[in-house]
Amino acid sequence: MLIGGIHHSFEETAAELAGILEEQGVVSLITEDVDEAIDALDGVALFTLNALRWRMLNHDKYLPYMDRWSYELPNGHGRALMDFVNRGGGLLGLHTASICFDSWPEYRHLLGGAWAWERTFHPPLGSAEIRPAPSQADEAGPSIQSLTAGMASFELRDEIYHCLDVAADSRVILEGRLPHGPWQPISWAREQGTGRVIYHGLGHDGASLRNRHHRAFLARCYRWLRQVDLSS
Repeated sequence: MLIGGIHHSFEETAAELAGILEEQGVVSLITEDVDEAIDALDGVALFTLNALRWRMLNHDKYLPYMDRWSYELPNGHGRALMDFVNRGGGLLGLHTASICFDSWPEYRHLLGGAWAWERTFHPPLGSAEIRPAPSQADEAGPSIQSLTAGMASFELRDEIYHCLDVAADSRVILEGRLPHGPWQPISWAREQGTGRVIYHGLGHDGASLRNRHHRAFLARCYRWLRQVDLSS
């Protein structure tokens, strides 16, 4: 699990995610070192990107943080991550993962979408309603449909990213909205090679990840990424 970056309590959310994984029988290696995370891919089944690592070229307000957190993913690391998924690995990109690795052109394809600086934004943290995407049953295959089968809507306090750029081959699985706001695609899934990818836009803080409904959904995500039958 790669963590680290600005304006988020990544250590707190990493601990919550590791707890969810532990309940699924998975032990987590948590690191802020991108090289260490990429080097470990040969020996793991899952890679969680719970970080905010990009070039920070978008606004002068990021200048105070650039020395520590600005990052360009080397092409070799990008190929290693793509190869990991192609050969059957599971990738979960959480929340700020949609902003990461902007110097690597293939990342947007691998994740199945991304933050678009010209239009994506988020209102302040607030009470949000989350539901399975209504179009899922029409568009998704049976494997992806299992991620939300029988799942009810729930509420939690989190950030809802608006106007994310979702790729055509991604299948939106969850939508979210703030009170009286428009529904936004916040989670999607796709298959890449023999591996699987989920982007999940929630998880700003530990409180969100302690919500029992949220935890249950993330447990499903990890099982699906490991290619475990969700009906079992």
